Amino acid sequence: MKEKDAMKYEIAAELGLADKVEATGWKSLTAKESGRIGGILAKRRRDARSG
Repeated sequence: MKEKDAMKYEIAAELGLADKVEATGWKSLTAKESGRIGGILAKRRRDARSG
């Protein structure tokens, strides 16, 4: 698993979406759920770069 994918899954788990992703895949998420994961992922990556 790539680092980005691992981080996406970690965020999904924190939001309580990991079971849904495991059962039906990433495409089953709503736009709101995907956007939330993407927003958190972007923030964490930005924070990691700024140190």
